[in-house]
Amino acid sequence: MNDAPERLRDATVEVRATEPNERLIRLLEQSGMSRKALAKRVNELAGERGLARSYTHTSVANWCRRGMAPRSPGPQLIAEALSERLARRVTVAETGLAAASDPAPPFADGLGFARTKNAALTEAADYWSHVNRRDFIAGAPFAIGAFTTPFLRWLTRPADLEHACGQGPRVGVEEAGELRRAAEEVRHWDSRYGGGSWRTASVPARLFTRAASLLRGTYPERVGSELFAATSQLARLAGWTAFDAGMDQIAQRHFVQALRLARAADDRPLGGYVLTTMAMQALLRGHPHEAVDMTQGAYERVGGPAAVSVRGFAKLIEARAHARLGDAAAACRCLAAAETLCARGHGAPETPEWMDFFGHGRIVTDAVEIFRDLEQPHVALRWDRMTALPANRFTRCHGMRLAIVGTAHAQRGELDEAVHAGRHSLAVLRSVDSERAKEHLRTLRVHLAPWRSAPQVRGLLAELPAA
Repeated sequence: MNDAPERLRDATVEVRATEPNERLIRLLEQSGMSRKALAKRVNELAGERGLARSYTHTSVANWCRRGMAPRSPGPQLIAEALSERLARRVTVAETGLAAASDPAPPFADGLGFARTKNAALTEAADYWSHVNRRDFIAGAPFAIGAFTTPFLRWLTRPADLEHACGQGPRVGVEEAGELRRAAEEVRHWDSRYGGGSWRTASVPARLFTRAASLLRGTYPERVGSELFAATSQLARLAGWTAFDAGMDQIAQRHFVQALRLARAADDRPLGGYVLTTMAMQALLRGHPHEAVDMTQGAYERVGGPAAVSVRGFAKLIEARAHARLGDAAAACRCLAAAETLCARGHGAPETPEWMDFFGHGRIVTDAVEIFRDLEQPHVALRWDRMTALPANRFTRCHGMRLAIVGTAHAQRGELDEAVHAGRHSLAVLRSVDSERAKEHLRTLRVHLAPWRSAPQVRGLLAELPAA
């Protein structure tokens, strides 16, 4: 009596065998899921695709003990359910539900901006699991168009406003705090030693091995928001450090995942900060128009006391984009707005800890670059006489500012001052591993090239990185 209804519900069975499916049994044990839980999740995934499935624990027992396999897309849905629980990509071949020679589904490329929280975590975890593979890095160029869908989806809905968590071990505020502390540690290390340093290079592994597994745990809504926010911060830092190390194609994928996780955390200020960071990458890779759009979107979409500094930072990067476009009036308006917002937000109790860098010293540093780009070196040098960021904490930024100041002097034909600033920049950046810093030194080299025969210039050019 019991077999007939089950065969009717499980009429999707296509493959029958006499041997148990040891691969699936092992994966199920590793996941900690019960047979009932796996069947329930596979039915849910089928429903999300408009398919009606009624698998039960008996179905799962048939797949495991009797070597049966459901018709497509059953094996793919089983692999997806196990991927969610294990926080890594599980292929159909790995489940034993298809011939090992069947083509495995492609790895997530990191550019997907999933519509649901669970799908977002699966996408991110899959990307983190293989991001350091050489063949993946070599075959994935930077593409400004890849930011379009994430940008539009975040603008449309910057917060999920829905609670979702896994079925794993219970996770509390202590674990969320662990991720926040890890993000702060990486942030400060990056500012001093650059994105290419050994400690910053370990962030993707930490995302996959620790953050993804915590997000698959069980937790109340408040803890879930903290976990997603802390993971978003780590993902943004993974992108930022990759960008600083010259790996643009990897960086933009981390940024997309960071933006999606910020939405999952219902943290609009954090999302605005991630989007502004993405705009910075777009700007520095030759897309100032897109950078203007992205910074304006970040500015308009976030609000409240916690977002004052974020909005100011968005205006600062917008000012830099206008400067690259040669629009001095727009650049000055945005710079003035950024300065006003910085004065309101810096040091305020509501300002997030990760925005503590956005003080007057950062405004001044970027203003020097803005007026250099506008070919107004006298204004750039006037700004340089104002506040400086602490060199021991913001070593890379200090060294880059010196290179920018040297370029401004070269624009004015002041060779001794340009060489002095250049040598000082080289000395500061000696302990920093940063391709962005090298780009500033290359720009200084280009501006000094017309005077290459001058003795003081010739010596510095020999030390500056080649274009």
